[in-house]
Amino acid sequence: MTTYLLAGGGTAGHVNPLLALADRIRAREADADIVVLGTQEGLEARLVPERGYELSTIDRLPFPRRPNGYALTFPAKYFRAIREVRQLIRERGVDVVVGFGGYASAPAYRAAAKEGIPSVIHEANAKPGMANKLGARSTQYVGVTFAGTPIPNARVTGMPLRPEIEELDLAGLRTQAREHFGFEADTPTLLVTGGSLGARAINRGVSGSAQAIVDAGVQVLHVWGGLTEIEDPGVPGYQIIEYCDRMDLAFAACDLAISRAGSTTVSELSGLGVPAVFVPLSHGNGEQRANAAGVVAAGGALMVDDAELTPAWVSGTLLPLLRDRARLVEMSELARGAGALDGTAKLYDLVHEALAAR
Repeated sequence: MTTYLLAGGGTAGHVNPLLALADRIRAREADADIVVLGTQEGLEARLVPERGYELSTIDRLPFPRRPNGYALTFPAKYFRAIREVRQLIRERGVDVVVGFGGYASAPAYRAAAKEGIPSVIHEANAKPGMANKLGARSTQYVGVTFAGTPIPNARVTGMPLRPEIEELDLAGLRTQAREHFGFEADTPTLLVTGGSLGARAINRGVSGSAQAIVDAGVQVLHVWGGLTEIEDPGVPGYQIIEYCDRMDLAFAACDLAISRAGSTTVSELSGLGVPAVFVPLSHGNGEQRANAAGVVAAGGALMVDDAELTPAWVSGTLLPLLRDRARLVEMSELARGAGALDGTAKLYDLVHEALAAR
């Protein structure tokens, strides 16, 4: 029996690939023991127990960014967290630590090194986070989603994805998917989504042209996400919903998606071959722009900034694209060539390579 400690969390970008790997381990190894290390504040506090996995928590410890009172207390708190993880490793007989970034990962990587067990890292974004950059110095087993990610010992494994996405038959489900959302079977369909929290610029920039889009013969599923209120334009054929618990069907229903460029979203859309318009977050370290750069360069997607989402862009770029069936088919093929759906399997193999070399 192998005991796995999967560390990470905070955001969906860390939790979802962690859970995808956990599901594969459980499917392949009935006797495996899986423990997830996270914090009480992150999404893992809800998602991990809901999926049926054991969660062990440590304090949330952001790396200090400037000299202040917190920076003075950080070292003692950090070393205490390492001691707690080392104790967990001993008590549970952990064989390998697999980290996905986030607050829980850095102490886990250090604890694994201290205890002499292998650690494996998965970096979701094209611009790696600090915990993973530090952890990669002490292991040769580093999987990345995107080629060119600047982190030591990187190997492209792709993004671990949910089984329902990996196994999704877009063409076979299209009719059922459109029926599910009450759409016509043969009408061009646009999916608009800003992720779990929505995106104000996408919500306003696209819904403001609802009438023009529908008048052009396009039907729209707009998942607005609950971040800010959005006014329903009240246009038949332009459907607004707050959340979508069947994103697999949303992907199958659409001919084109407009979305933020989080690593999971980019990986899902490109791996499935869904043509996309990515609207990267304008703040942060530019990771979303970097995430989408590969599939955009390949021709499988477009990239626009928040400020470009205007009625002029809708009429001059979006609507001609939606009416160009041949170009959408070509973009689908190019996106699929730039993406992959086997990230979970490749990361699982990397973990077992680390175990075999122990």
